[in-house]
Amino acid sequence: QVQLVESGGGLVQTGGSLRLSCAASGRTFNNYAMAWYRQAPGKEREEVAAISWSGGSTDYADSVKGRFTISRDNAKNTAYLQMNSLKPEDTAIYYCNARRIILGSRYDYWGQGTQVTVSS
Repeated sequence: QVQLVESGGGLVQTGGSLRLSCAASGRTFNNYAMAWYRQAPGKEREEVAAISWSGGSTDYADSVKGRFTISRDNAKNTAYLQMNSLKPEDTAIYYCNARRIILGSRYDYWGQGTQVTVSS
């Protein structure tokens, strides 16, 4: 099991910045790829950004490319999402995700979510 706790959400004006953190405990953090998802009211949960176990590979949704940066510090068992130039459409609950494939089966773990609200 991996336990994930997000922090850093809040209310920010359009154009502002926030940095989300995801602290992991339990299994070895650097065995897992990490990702951030978000879910806005009435919409499906979508993957925003992902990072490999080493941090050497990242991927972003088109809607956040150039504005968001995912990173991780394996020594601190923490993943981050730096969000710049925030827009009202970025308003959502943001969830931290840890995933790993073992013998062909994927294992996913989720945090409880942190609210991000961008005012216009």
